[in-house]
Amino acid sequence: MKKKINKRLMLISFMAVVITFLSMVAVFYHIFQAQVLDDLRSYAYALVSGGLPLPAEDKEQADGKGASEDGYDPFSGSIRVTVVSPEGTVLYDSSAAVDRMDNHADRPEIREALDRGEGRSIRQSATMKRSTFYYTLRLADGNVLRVAKESHSIWSILYSSMPVIAVSLCALLILCLLVSHYLTGSLLAPIEKIASDMDGIGQADVYEELVPFAETIRQQHETILNNANMRQEFSANVSHELKTPLTAISGYSELIENGMASGEDVHRFAGEIHKSANRLLTLIDDTIRLSELDAADKDIPMEEIDLYEIAKDSVEMLQMRAEDRSVLLSVEGSACPMQGDRQMIEELVYNLCDNAINYNNTGGSVTVSVFHAQGCPVLRVKDTGIGIPQEYQERIFERFYRVDKSRSKSTGGTGLGLAIVKHITAVHHAAISLSSEVGKGTDITITFKSIENVR
Repeated sequence: MKKKINKRLMLISFMAVVITFLSMVAVFYHIFQAQVLDDLRSYAYALVSGGLPLPAEDKEQADGKGASEDGYDPFSGSIRVTVVSPEGTVLYDSSAAVDRMDNHADRPEIREALDRGEGRSIRQSATMKRSTFYYTLRLADGNVLRVAKESHSIWSILYSSMPVIAVSLCALLILCLLVSHYLTGSLLAPIEKIASDMDGIGQADVYEELVPFAETIRQQHETILNNANMRQEFSANVSHELKTPLTAISGYSELIENGMASGEDVHRFAGEIHKSANRLLTLIDDTIRLSELDAADKDIPMEEIDLYEIAKDSVEMLQMRAEDRSVLLSVEGSACPMQGDRQMIEELVYNLCDNAINYNNTGGSVTVSVFHAQGCPVLRVKDTGIGIPQEYQERIFERFYRVDKSRSKSTGGTGLGLAIVKHITAVHHAAISLSSEVGKGTDITITFKSIENVR
């Protein structure tokens, strides 16, 4: 990444230097052109106001030689003076014989002077090394006075400046290389620090623009660590939970196999083996179900279902279980349409009711209520059971967490029922709340989104 940034900074620097230099040359040459033409204009007006040294009756200078008898030419030097008739005939030229010169009627500066009173033109030589600047002025007698000056072209200026340009360019590129190396290092230093110390990412000294990125990385790092810890804890809990019924099955079966049990003991041991096997199957089913929910897509396909019908069906399925434990199980409410996954919602209601029955008192009750609150479907499961101490209420939705472990084992609970409830609630983007008091019971309320909000 450093090399890529350095290369791009160098390329940008090189382009900036070249473009700046070319722009400066173009601007300076444009100023130079304007200055030369202004000087020629001033020279032309000075000639007119001072009187042209070409009187109309002077036949000797008009003969095309461009000098007087004594050889003196007042226009010899870097400025060339030419007088052209309206028809384009050269009447006088300070640097060439007029009889050898072509008609100048087609010259742009001559045409412009005849049309507008004055004209300007710049022409370059074939070799592109020199340029000739022309300024023309229409005289009172109709003739055109043209003054011209040769100068270096922009290309010759560029060519002559190449050594200086090359040295300057190399110096600037070396400077840019050093600066880009420093800037790249300072730019990537916080990122490298974050990468080398993920645990201290929150204390990393980063510049303001990198704060959201660092915060996102920190949150993702914490999430990964939490998930890793949860997986490790989950694996340990699963191993422990599986070990208990398997140990019971192995022990009872070994007693029977060695003939150490007979008569009533065989029947009792077989019952314990069956009970432990059922617990083992339930535990495996719940573990598989949680794994499926973890792997499920958050955007599960939704359908319109009736929450009250699902609650009523779950109550009917658990009536016999409730009667065996002398618990009164009832449902109240009316039709309550919502958007959700039918199988998940059935599982959620069943687990809540089953948990309320298992942790209830003899002669207690479980009431399942379904209603609307502010347009949202609400499921409420209230029991008169043993309740949950305040310090444990935040943890009861954790996997394998039990408040009363001895009671959980006697009822056959796996410690995963409420964890499944929490997961299904999260998948449906619902809100779950819990209110409980020791010895008086527990009240769990789940509020789903309205059909309009889901759509």
